Amino acid sequence: MMNWLQIHMDVTSLLWLLPVVFMFHDFEEILTVEAWGNKHGPAITASLPPSLQKRFAPMMGMTTRNFAMDVLFVYILIVGVTFAAVFLKFYWLYLAVLAVFLLHVFTHLAQSIVLRLYTPGVVTAVLAALPYSIYAFYRLLYENVVSEADIGWSLLLMLIVAPPLVWGLMKNRTRFNRG
Repeated sequence: MMNWLQIHMDVTSLLWLLPVVFMFHDFEEILTVEAWGNKHGPAITASLPPSLQKRFAPMMGMTTRNFAMDVLFVYILIVGVTFAAVFLKFYWLYLAVLAVFLLHVFTHLAQSIVLRLYTPGVVTAVLAALPYSIYAFYRLLYENVVSEADIGWSLLLMLIVAPPLVWGLMKNRTRFNRG
C-alpha cells in the first residue's frame, strides 16, 4: 500500500490533501454537532462540576452555523500553511498544524470513550484524519522533505501557537452563544 501511494501521489498532492481531509472530517462534525449537542448536551453539562459547566455549556449549545464559522477560520489557516509549504517550502507551520490534526483524533476518541457514545467527528477522525496524518509525517520524512529536527521545532511552535488559537475559538463560541 505504501509503495502504491508513493508511486501514485507526489509530495505536493500529499500536502494539499491536508485541507481536503480536514474538510471531509469537519463535514461530519458540521452535519452532526447541533443535533448531537441538543440531544446529549444538557445531560453532559449537568454531569460536570459547576466550575466546568460554564466553560463547556457553549460547546454543547453550538449551532451548525457557528460551528461552520469556526471551521471556516481553521480551514483558511490550513490552506495558508499548506500554501506556504507547497510554494515557499516553509514546513514548520504545516507540520505544527498536521500535529494538531493528529492529536485532535485522540480528543475525539477520548470523548467517545469517556461518554460511551458517538461524538461528532469520531468516525472520520479514525478513518481519515489518523491514517492521513501518520502517512503524511512518514512520507515527508521518507522523502527528506523535512527532518526530525523540523518536526521537533514545529511541535514546539504548536505548543506556543495552538493554546491562544483554541482559547480564541472558545471565547468566540461563548460570545456567539450569548448573542
